[in-house]
Amino acid sequence: MKASFVLLLLPLMSQAANYTSEKLTVDGIEVIRLADAAHKTEVMIVPSVGNNSYEMKVNGKRVFWSPYNSVAEFKAKPVNLGNPFLAPWANRLEADWFYANGKKYILNPALNNFRYDGNHKPIHGLVMYSAEWKVVSAKATPKSAEVTSRLEFWRHPDWMAQFPFAHNIDMTYRLQDGVLEVETSIDNLSTEPMPVGIGYHPYFTLHDAPRDAWKVHMPVTEHLVLSGVLIPTGETKPVAFSDPQSLEGIQLDDVFGGLVRGSDGRAEFSVQGVKEKIAVFYGPKFPIAVVYAPKGRDFICFEPMSGPTNVFNMAQAGTYKGLQTVPAGSKWRESYWIQPSGF
Repeated sequence: MKASFVLLLLPLMSQAANYTSEKLTVDGIEVIRLADAAHKTEVMIVPSVGNNSYEMKVNGKRVFWSPYNSVAEFKAKPVNLGNPFLAPWANRLEADWFYANGKKYILNPALNNFRYDGNHKPIHGLVMYSAEWKVVSAKATPKSAEVTSRLEFWRHPDWMAQFPFAHNIDMTYRLQDGVLEVETSIDNLSTEPMPVGIGYHPYFTLHDAPRDAWKVHMPVTEHLVLSGVLIPTGETKPVAFSDPQSLEGIQLDDVFGGLVRGSDGRAEFSVQGVKEKIAVFYGPKFPIAVVYAPKGRDFICFEPMSGPTNVFNMAQAGTYKGLQTVPAGSKWRESYWIQPSGF
């Protein structure tokens, strides 16, 4: 986003060696800036719009895609850009209900706190643009710059009416050696196990090649079959894409499983231009990947998911065996990492 606005430094600032973590006011909106001077990388986060990292730049070039030129535009009319967080369900539910622990819970559309897709399926949960995130810590050390924000889901009756599991979510952005880690921690404050159906929908872009010349690497072995309204049927088919796969003439809005992982347990997705490359690494508790690259758009999304679309209901129907849950009083934690190069 263009830096044509005034930055007012607020008291929160931490600096050590190459790293900076600071609170700024941009267009009258509180944002957090993380910087890695050695790698010429900066990350901007706006807690009051879903705690979205609406901007990541290397050498002044965008890594996260955005159609806007200011954070004010984003806050005035939130759309999907940067790094949207999807919870308590990612992607779609098959209807206005879901199962958890063998019980059926009904969504209440009259509360007007979730949205429908074009097929009238509840999509992307309740908190994507939430203003309720609060920064709880921010620091820079000789090794990294980071900020942690918290969403106290349990405090909000309208959210609890839709998803009645009391919990807190902590999201940490950590910038280290030019790599951005996004860590998510969920504390289950309920007396029952809490199902986990979260995900991220980050938007990435390259600059040194047109979209149709981009090459995509997807370390997957299972292609989940989707219905006509983009709900998994429970079937899988072999992955037919090349490796790498050119985006020329194709579009992607696909769900994959069977991620191939390295010795560190991470699965590496990537998009490559001429020299520019963005690699996205999924931690082990993100076993599902949605890859979204519509024709005619200069972005691609590698979406780390804790389970497939409609995972709660698939688990109830027995068509997906990998539903993750957080025991009462326990914590779920996982990360994914973004590594740009050649920018």
